[in-house]
Amino acid sequence: MTSGVIVLIGSFILLLILRVPIALTLVASSLITGIYLGIDPAAIVQRMVGGLNSFSLLAIPFFILAGEIMNEGGISRRLINLANVIIGKVRGGLAMVNVLASTFFGGISGSALADTSSLGSVLIPMMRKQGYDKDYSVSVTISASIQGVMIPPSHNMIIYSTAAGGVSVGALFMGGLGPGLLLGFAVLVLSYVLAVKRKYPKGEPVKKEEIPRIVWEGLLGLLTVVIIMGGILSGIFTATESAAIGTLYAFIITFFIYREIPITRMVAILHRTFNTLAMVLFLIGASSAFGYLLALLRVPQLVSEGLISISPNDFVTILIIVIILLLLGCVMDMAPLILIATPILLPVATTTGMDPVHFGVLLILCLGVGLLTPPVGSVLFVGSAIGRLSIEKVSKAMLPFYGVMIVIVLLVAYVPSISLWLPSFFK
Repeated sequence: MTSGVIVLIGSFILLLILRVPIALTLVASSLITGIYLGIDPAAIVQRMVGGLNSFSLLAIPFFILAGEIMNEGGISRRLINLANVIIGKVRGGLAMVNVLASTFFGGISGSALADTSSLGSVLIPMMRKQGYDKDYSVSVTISASIQGVMIPPSHNMIIYSTAAGGVSVGALFMGGLGPGLLLGFAVLVLSYVLAVKRKYPKGEPVKKEEIPRIVWEGLLGLLTVVIIMGGILSGIFTATESAAIGTLYAFIITFFIYREIPITRMVAILHRTFNTLAMVLFLIGASSAFGYLLALLRVPQLVSEGLISISPNDFVTILIIVIILLLLGCVMDMAPLILIATPILLPVATTTGMDPVHFGVLLILCLGVGLLTPPVGSVLFVGSAIGRLSIEKVSKAMLPFYGVMIVIVLLVAYVPSISLWLPSFFK
C-alpha cells in the first residue's frame, strides 16, 4: 500500500510541476496508479462517470447560467447604485459601496472571480478618478469578492456536498451565509478605517428623485437570491429546482424588464456557461477517480493518524487543518482542492467533533483566502490585471486585509455557532 501511495501522490506532484492541467493530472495519476495496482482502467473510468451521477450537481449549470445572464444584463451597475444609496455618503464611501455591492453580487453569481471581473472593471476606475490609491482600490475589490464563494448560491458548496458524500446543500448554503456576511462586515470596517486614516473623499449624494428607481431595480435583481433560498428553506423546492426557477427569473428580469441587451446575446451567454460547466464537470469526474484511489490506499486514515500523533489536542488539530488549507490554497485553485482535500481532511475534522457542515464552511473560507494569495491566486491575478498593477504591489497592499481574513478564519474554525446556528434554526 505504501508504494501505491507514493505512485499516486508522486505522479500527481510530478505532473503538476510539469504544468499539466489539473483535471488531466488527476486522470493521469489515477490511471498510472490503477495500472500499478492491477486495477482495470475501465474501473477508473467508471468511477469518473459515477462521480457525476448526482442529482445535486444539476444545480451547478443553473447557478452558472443565472449568474451569466444577470451579469450580462447590467446587474453590476444596478447593484453598485443600490449600494451607493445605502452607504455611499460617508468618508471612503465608494470603497464601502464596493464591499456592499460585492455582498449583493455574491448572492447572485456565487463566484469571487465573476465578482471581481464585473464590479472591479467598473469600481476600480471610479475609485481612481475620485482620488483613491490604485493598490487600495484593487485590494478592497478582491477582498470583498471572497464573499461570493461563501454566500449562497455558491456552486463550490455543491461541489463540497458531492465530495463529502451528500451533505445537505441547503444546510451548507445557510452555514456559509453567517461567515460570509461576517467577512464582508470585517472588510467594510477595515476599508472605512483605512479611508479615514488616508483621508479619502466622501461619496457624492444621490438625487432624491432617482432613489426609488435605483432601489426598485436593485431589489429586482436581489430577488433571485430570495427565490433560491426561500424555496430551499420552505421545503417547496430542492436546491436543484430552486436553481432552475432562479435562472428562469433571471432570464425574465434581464430580457423583459431591464432590456439592456437583445435576446440574441443568449447564444454567447450559453457558450460561456457550457465552457465553464465542461471544466467543472470534467474536474469532478477526474477527482472522483482520484478520491477512489485515495480511499483504497487508506490515505485519509493515514493522514488522520499522522495529525493526531502530532498532538491529541483537538484545538491543535484544527489549527493544523487550517494551516494546511491556507497553504494548499496558495498553490492550487479552489474547485480541485475541494475535491482532493475533502476526503482526506473531513475524517480528521470529524474526529475533533467538527460537524461536516462546519468543516465545509471552513474549507471554502480558507480556500477562498487562497484565491487572493500568490503564486496562483486567480482573483489576485484578475484584480491586478484590471488595476494594471504588479502582483507584488497588490500583495503588499493586501497585508492588512490578509490579517482581517485570518482573524475571521480562526473565528469560524473555533466558534462553530457562526456556521451552524442558521442551519440549526431552519432545520
